[in-house]
Amino acid sequence: MTTPIAYQEQLPAVPGWLNKGDNAWQMTAATLVGLQSMPGLVILYGSIVKKKWAVNSAFMALYAFAAVLICWVLVCYRMAFGDKLLPFWGKGAPALSQHYLVHQAAVPETAHHHHNGSIETPMNQPFYPMASLVYFQFTFAAITLILIAGSVLARMNIKAWMAFVPLWLIFSYTVGAFSLWGGGFLYHWGVIDFSGGYVIHLSSGIAGYTAAYWVGPRLKSDRERFPPNNVLLMLAGAGLLWMGWSGFNGGAPYAANIDSSIAVLNTNICAATSLLIWTSLDVVYFGKPSVIGAVQGMMTGLVCITPGAGVVQSWAAIVMGILSGSIPWFTMMILHRKSTLLQKVDDTLGVLHTHAVAGLLGGVLTGLLAEPVLSNLVLPKTGSRGAFYGKQGGMQLIKQVVAALFVIGWNIVSTTVILLAIQLFIPLRMSEEQLTIGDDAVHGEEAYALWGDGEKYDAIKHGHVSSYTHHKESVPSQYINGPARGVTIQL
Repeated sequence: MTTPIAYQEQLPAVPGWLNKGDNAWQMTAATLVGLQSMPGLVILYGSIVKKKWAVNSAFMALYAFAAVLICWVLVCYRMAFGDKLLPFWGKGAPALSQHYLVHQAAVPETAHHHHNGSIETPMNQPFYPMASLVYFQFTFAAITLILIAGSVLARMNIKAWMAFVPLWLIFSYTVGAFSLWGGGFLYHWGVIDFSGGYVIHLSSGIAGYTAAYWVGPRLKSDRERFPPNNVLLMLAGAGLLWMGWSGFNGGAPYAANIDSSIAVLNTNICAATSLLIWTSLDVVYFGKPSVIGAVQGMMTGLVCITPGAGVVQSWAAIVMGILSGSIPWFTMMILHRKSTLLQKVDDTLGVLHTHAVAGLLGGVLTGLLAEPVLSNLVLPKTGSRGAFYGKQGGMQLIKQVVAALFVIGWNIVSTTVILLAIQLFIPLRMSEEQLTIGDDAVHGEEAYALWGDGEKYDAIKHGHVSSYTHHKESVPSQYINGPARGVTIQL
C-alpha cells in the first residue's frame, strides 16, 4: 500500500483536480455494472437453462469475467482507449503501472476545429484517476463476452470457450470500442453510442449468432425440451441486471452530473415500458402472461435505451420502450417461428433478438430522437441532433445506420475467423457423451444433489423424458417449444 517517496511529494492522495463526487459515482457505477455479470448473469444463466446445464452455463460466465479483466489490464484497455494505431484500433499496452493509473483519466481528443481554425468544443477530462476508468470500462468488456455465451450455451466445448474469450476481446471488442468511444473514426464522425447499444449489444448479438452457427445446434432433445431449472432464481439474476443498468448508463457521462441523472431515469422508464408491452402482447397473442417473457421485455427495453439514454427526453424513453417491447417480441415470437433461415441457427437464449435487434433499434431511434440540448451536454460534437429535431438531424440518422453496418460486418468476419482458427486446435463442440450427460460429464459437478449420495447419473432414472413431463406445465407453452422448435427460453 505504501507509495514511493517521490510520488508522495509529487502527488497528494487528493490532488487539486480530483472531484470526489465524480470519482465515488464512477466507482459505484463500475461496481453496479460488475454485479450485472457476477453474480447477475452467472445466476441468470445457471437458472434459465435446463438442470443438466446449470453448472456449465454459470461457469462460462464466471470464467469470462475473470479472463477479460486480466487481458484488459495487460493489453486491451489501451487498444480500446489508448493512442491511435489505425482509424479503428488503438495501440495495445499494459494499464498496470502506478504512474499511469494515478493520473487524471484521459478521454479521446474531443476538440473539433472549424475551417477557420477555432476550436469548437474544449477538451473534456474526467476529474478522477485513470484507475477508475480502467475498471469501469472492464465491466463493459466483460458483460459483452458473457452475453455472447448466451448464444452457445449447452453445447460449446468449454476449452474452446476459454480460448475464444481473450481472442474475441482483442480482435473484436477493442475495435468497436475504439471506433465508437476511444477516439476512432466513428467517434470523430459524430456517431452517437451513449453507453454501448452498438459497442456491447449489437456486437454481442451478432457475434453470438455467428458463433452459434459455427458451433452448431444443441442436441435435438435439448432444443425441443429446455425448461428453466429455477424460474425464481432467474428473476434474481434479472433483477441484478435491471438495477445494475443504472450504473451501466448512469456512468457513461464520466461524471455525477445532470446527464447521469437523466440517463438513469430514462433507463428505468424504457425498461418498465418495454416489459409491460411485451407482457401485454403475450397475453393478447398467447392468452397468458409469462414471467420469462417479462424478463425478455425488460431486457430489450434496457438494451434499446442504452445508445441514447442521456441524449433523449423522458417521453422519448417511453416511445423507445413501446417499440423495444413490440419489435423484438415480433422477431422472436412470430418471425422466428416462420423463418426456416432463423431456425437453422440454434441461438440458445435468443441473443440475436434481445441484443442485436434491440441494440440496432435503439441506435436508429437515437438518430431520430437525440435532443440538441442534451446532446450538447455529453457529445464531443456540438450541434448533434436527431432527425425529429430537423436541421442536420437526418445526417445523424444516416451515421447511426452506417455505424451499425460496420459493427455487424466486423463481428461476423472476426468471430468467424477466430472460431475457425480455434477449431484447428480444439473442437468447438462437446463430445456426444458430454452433450447427453451435461454438467457431471463436463465438470464432475451437478447443480442440485437430487440423486442422493454418490449415485451416478442414470438415463433411465434421470433421463430428460421423465423430467420433461414433470416440468412441462411450469413454463408457458409459448416459451417451451418456442421460436425454433424449442429454441425456447430466450434471453
